[in-house]
Order: sequence, then structure tokens, then C-alpha cells
Amino acid sequence: MSPAGQPATPGPATVAPAARPSTARAVVTGIGVVAPSGIGADVHWRTLTAGNYRVGPLTLFDATGYPTRLGGEVPDFDPAGYADNRALVQTDRWTHLGFAATRLALADAGLPEQAPDPYAWAVTLASSSGGNLFGQRELQRLWSSPSRTVGAYQSIAWFYAASVGQLSIRHQFKGPCGVLVAESAGGLDSLAHAVRTVRRGTPVVVAGATECPLSPYALACQLRSGLLSDVADPRAYRPFDAAASGYLPAEGGAVFVVEEYGHALARGARIYGEVAGWGATHDAVHTGADHGGDPVQYARAMRLALDRATVDPAQVDLVLPDALGVPRHDLAEARALRAVFGDRPPPVSTHKPLTGRAHQGGAALDVATALLAFAHDTLPASVGPDEVAPGCELDFLRECRRPRERIALVCARGFDGFNSALVLRGAPPAGQGW
Repeated sequence: MSPAGQPATPGPATVAPAARPSTARAVVTGIGVVAPSGIGADVHWRTLTAGNYRVGPLTLFDATGYPTRLGGEVPDFDPAGYADNRALVQTDRWTHLGFAATRLALADAGLPEQAPDPYAWAVTLASSSGGNLFGQRELQRLWSSPSRTVGAYQSIAWFYAASVGQLSIRHQFKGPCGVLVAESAGGLDSLAHAVRTVRRGTPVVVAGATECPLSPYALACQLRSGLLSDVADPRAYRPFDAAASGYLPAEGGAVFVVEEYGHALARGARIYGEVAGWGATHDAVHTGADHGGDPVQYARAMRLALDRATVDPAQVDLVLPDALGVPRHDLAEARALRAVFGDRPPPVSTHKPLTGRAHQGGAALDVATALLAFAHDTLPASVGPDEVAPGCELDFLRECRRPRERIALVCARGFDGFNSALVLRGAPPAGQGW
């Protein structure tokens, strides 16, 4: 059943996998968003274009005693609408969000919830911290009760690959499945890996990421990094701003249906855009108190993505940056962008201040934003900065505008040196060919 309670509309029969050239094109035909901005791609788009802040006091646990007490939570989320109780008791909220985002993406793509040809479908998601809330509950049970036991599902619910495993079982994805671990950068790496999987002969790949780092343990780990803001204001997350004080945590993310172009055309699918290029590098340096990341390696990831997409930097309509909101990291990111684009950078737009930072789920959410921007023929204005921090002078998009080339560069960094970039080419307006 679809989330609305109606039977999912199956698409035409899946084209059996066949030998495909290494240059096979991979396009996005379905978007599923479950984020603080709302449930569903349309709701997400309306929230960010209206500039509505969805950050507030944490309610998933009592955060009264923590210096950071604000974050982004998915509003009115009922996991029972997306999975049966048997699956829910075995899994963490992070996986519940993945259940929902995947069902929404499949419905949006016009595909059935059960793969008609299981070995032609695969799932590749990103993960970083795993099932925090489930693990927290079971560890408290272990150390606070006389029985000194944990539930039978502790061994799998917290595991970083739990969501991929559960989705492959639930939807019968039996193609080459996997999980990418690169903290926030993984949300982009999962889509890059989906393209590689398509080029190796699997016509349908579910990719993306969700996250739920909102538990006492997870918040304590993030506080230990020194990167969270302790400002008691829902607008405290201010990337590239002179008042930047760190990020605010968030849950959620986005999941996509990535298809081989010919497969999508054969079934008459709507196409949002193409994953045209990607790049990934590593700093080989621990994220410490005095290090904001290596702009040289970060810029190299961007150039790799542009080169693979055969896109000139001048063609880029929009950059969606990592936007950590920590001064030294923002400065390093601005330097990397200037190294790639010179003195005339393309418009830069970020919306993480509205939702909080959902780690790999936040990077996937930026991909959804870019694809929806092309679908709506509108580049969304950036949320801030109000006063640009010294050294972070970029071309922040202050008003919505129409795209020219329909090309976006999405960037993300993970703690301890991961850098990733993804080039998206939006589908042309209706009536125009690729």
C-alpha cells in the first residue's frame, strides 16, 4: 500500500538487465524526502522556498542538561504508516525514516513496492552512526536492570548496514546492494556508487541516506567534537556568517530511485535529472580543534566531479555547499570553491539552517533540493548569511532565479577528511529533448 493508503501503481514490466556500455547514463526518476522540512518532496520544496525554520527544542529525549538543546526533527512522523509492527520493533528510528523515504521514492517513480525482477534492482545507502536510539535504550537496559540483558534485535538494529538489509528484504532488492560510510560525504557517495552499479548492468538502484543522531549518546558524541552550537536560538546555525557558532543536529534525509536512462524511457518515467559526475578525495587528517579541512583536496573532489561530467565551471548554475557553520570549516570551504571557480563563482545557496544538519541525510537532502529546483525551474534563495564572515565572500543567491544551464554542484564533507562532490544535470523543460 502507498503511504496514502492506496495501492501503489505498478509500472510496466522491468527490463531485464543486460550488458551495458560503461557510459550508460543514470537518471533520477523518484524522490522520497523525510526531513524536518516535511514528509514528501513537495512539502520539502514549499518549506525551503518559504524560508520556514523547522529547528526547535529536542523532544525525542530530555536534552535539558545538555549545552545544545535544539535540533531538527521530522514533524508528525508515524512509522506505522510505512512498515508493519514486526519490522518496526526490530529496527531503529533511523531505519524507520528509511522505510518511509524509500516508499515515497518508489511511489514517486511509479514503481511497485516489490521488485518484479529482484536481481535487476539494488539498494545502496549511506550510513554513519547507525541505530542510536535503539542502541541507547538497550544499553541502558543492560546496565540498569537486574537481568543485565538486551533485546534480541540489538545486534542488528544499531548496525550501520541495518537499513540497507531491511530494505533489501522488504522490497526484494537482490541486486548488488551495499552501504557507504563517509559521514556527511556518504550521502553523495551513495549516488555515485548507484551510477557505477547502473553502468555494471543493474537498471534500478535505490540510493540516498537518512540519519537520526538524536539520542543522549549521539548528542554527547557530537558535543565532544566541539562543532555544535550552544546558542539557544533556533536560528543559531549560520553557515558562512560572522555570527557562526556551529551546527545544530537533525534527523531525516532523502532517498532516490536511480535508473538506467533507456530503462526509464522504456517505461515512460518522468526524469528529474542525471547524475552526471562525481568526485571523492580524502585529507588524511583528523578533524581537530584547529583544522578546518584541506581546501586543496576538497577542491580536487569538485574538479573531478566537473571533469567526469564534462562540465566547465562557468556552466554551473548553483552550488549547494557542505555549510558546516563552524568558522574555520566555512573558511576552508570558501577557499576550495574559489580555487575551482576563481573570482566569479556561481550562485551559492544553502538551506541547512532551516532543518539542522542531518549528516549523510543532509547531503542527500541537498541533492533533492537541486533536482526539485530544476523541476520547478527555480533556483531557491540561500538562507543567509546575514553578515558574511571575512574570507567567505561568495555569490550567495539572495533571490530566486531561473537556471540557465540546469547544472548543479552539490558538495559535502565528512569528519576526519572525507570530501565528495556531485554534478547533477537537470532534465530539460517539458517538450525539449536532452
